[in-house]
Amino acid sequence: MNHSLQVELGERSYPIHIGPGLLKRNDLLQELLDARQIVVITNQTVGPLYSAPLRARLGAAEVYEMVIPDGEHTKSLAVFGDIMTFLLENRIERSAVMVALGGGVIGDLAGFAAASYQRGIKFIQIPTTLLAQVDSSVGGKTAVNHPLGKNMIGAFHQPCAVIADLDTLSTLPEREFRAGLAEVIKYGLIQDAEFFSWLEECCAGLLVRDPETLAQAVLRSCQNKASVVAADEREGGIRALLNLGHTFGHAIETHAGYGKWLHGEAVAAGTMLAARMSRNLGWITADQLEQIAGLLQRCGLPLKPPEGMGAEDFLEHMAHDKKNADGRITLILLQGIGHAVVCRDYAERDLRAVLESV
Repeated sequence: MNHSLQVELGERSYPIHIGPGLLKRNDLLQELLDARQIVVITNQTVGPLYSAPLRARLGAAEVYEMVIPDGEHTKSLAVFGDIMTFLLENRIERSAVMVALGGGVIGDLAGFAAASYQRGIKFIQIPTTLLAQVDSSVGGKTAVNHPLGKNMIGAFHQPCAVIADLDTLSTLPEREFRAGLAEVIKYGLIQDAEFFSWLEECCAGLLVRDPETLAQAVLRSCQNKASVVAADEREGGIRALLNLGHTFGHAIETHAGYGKWLHGEAVAAGTMLAARMSRNLGWITADQLEQIAGLLQRCGLPLKPPEGMGAEDFLEHMAHDKKNADGRITLILLQGIGHAVVCRDYAERDLRAVLESV
């Protein structure tokens, strides 16, 4: 049930390891075992569960651990500054390796810190949430949030390796697990119709966290993500398709207040908005729209944005999206299940119509 694949980026290529019990394998931690200084960034939820087993395998290295509070609100410039202070106070050298031990917030924070400290040090992703294992830990995007927009301050910095130990998902709260499924479904929608059909068939197994089903879902998601990143590392083209639901979703997160809606929940509601607009444009059928809504609903994900969030609220927040160009909000829409497109050539009335419809 253990799998490995490679993100092909030339000299920046790295492996993704997927399976149970991986944190017990010293061979996967070779980059860490060879380092004199290791910095572990984790949070108050994950640290007590997995930090000690990890540290037990780090041999004679000097290990420095920083534990931050849990939650999306910590993905900020203030906490980023705290990490910089921690590194400087402990005289961390450029040859050190940083470890992101946690979910997407920890991965983004630690990755941005690793990209910035002394103009870049090595780091390894050890994602402990489903969302991080299938999406945010792969691809080198690192960032912090700003009150005016999510992920607006950051850098591209590829990890040396991603170690996705499926055993860590056993301690994941149900709400967070289901939120991660939104990113899994996304891969089926943007480029892998066969995977979408598989998810429809195997949804029940996923929801009870059947180990084989879960391993296949994480593997297939990572294969899809790795292929897109290898083709477009810095989002100059097709990588933007990975943001299906995210332009709407980031607006929801910013409007609601970071952490009120989980990222995957906001992406699910955003995906439905993108699907509804695609349907209004005649790009997908009513049956396909129903299929998408049905799978998201079976996974316990929201289909609508927060009560009281209007079209003007969406447009204000979406105006700060990173994908925008020439003053136009860039949307990722569907021309079928398994076929997403980048869309800037749409009538504003069509966007307003779908926002006002919910």
